Formats: sequence, C-alpha cells, structure tokens
Amino acid sequence: MDYFKHESAYIDEGVNIGKDTKIWHFSHIMTGCNIGEGCNIGQNVVISPNVVLGRNVKIQNNVSVYTGVICEDDVFLGPSMVFTNVINPRSHVNRKREYMPTILRKGSSVGANATIVCGNEIGEYALIGAGAVITKPVLPYALVVGNPARQIGWVSRYGHRLNFDKNGEAFCPETGERYKLVDGKVNLTSE
Repeated sequence: MDYFKHESAYIDEGVNIGKDTKIWHFSHIMTGCNIGEGCNIGQNVVISPNVVLGRNVKIQNNVSVYTGVICEDDVFLGPSMVFTNVINPRSHVNRKREYMPTILRKGSSVGANATIVCGNEIGEYALIGAGAVITKPVLPYALVVGNPARQIGWVSRYGHRLNFDKNGEAFCPETGERYKLVDGKVNLTSE
C-alpha cells in the first residue's frame, strides 16, 4: 500500500486510492470510489459508492460524502458539513436511481456544518461559510454565507476577500495575484 489507513478504518474492495492519501479512525470507503493522491480523510468519514475525489482533497471529521458527489483537486470539506443526494427523500420510496450530482470544482472550500443540497455546482475557489445552506449553484471565487446562502463578495485562490476598484480590478494581499470582475464573473489575470 502506498497510502495510510488507520487500523479502525474500513475499505471495501474495488476502491482506487492514490499515493500518500491518509484515511483516519473509523472511516469507511465504499466500493467503486476513486480517491486521488495526497488526500486526507478525517475520522468518522463515510465515502459512499462511486464517489470521485481528486488530488489533495481534505475531508475533516464527521462528513458523509454521498454517491453523486465529485470533488475536483484541492477541495476542502469542513468538519460535519453535509451533502444530500436526493431532492425529495422518503423512507418508504426507493430513489437510488434519482441521485442528483453535486460537483465541487478545483480549490473550493466548504465551512464547518454547511449543507449542500444535491444538484448544485460549487465553482472553482468558491468559499462557503460555516453553517451556510447551498440551494443553488455557486460561482467561481464567490464568498457565500447564510441560510439560504447568499453571495456577499469574492475571494482569491488563497481565500482572501477581494475588493474590486472602479475598474473592476482587485489583488490578493497574500500573493499579489490580480483579478478582474467583468459581467458578474471573476477571472484571474496574473499569477
């Protein structure tokens, strides 16, 4: 094995796990999952069948990642955040064929105790605040908070608030990267 698995973790057959991934206490990785290199899966995490995780995905404690979820590279899932995969669940109705996909694009982060309702896409480098409830798609670089979540600003790839000037330009205070806001969309213009 070129990954680490705590002795209390359980991994089903038919799972692909990338090099240098770490799977911690009491976690369960179910059949058909593809987990990229360098991921960190905290304790008491369940990864349901056929979930896809890119490289360097960080999943904090007490998260269930349900079938239909795709996390691209560098996604962060905060402690006890929640996914759904059926829009109208009923105990007496089997809706396993109605799972709706949820996609988290590269570099996006989800805060502790946030909920992402299925069928939505979280844009690249978006930042979802702790406790937010996502009921619609989130734009790349968007900062969203609340229940239901609403966008309150924009962030850089490093998670810093972007303050756009009258020309629609902003920079990341940590890296100096420059961003442009045009027609309600943010683009990285220099690295």
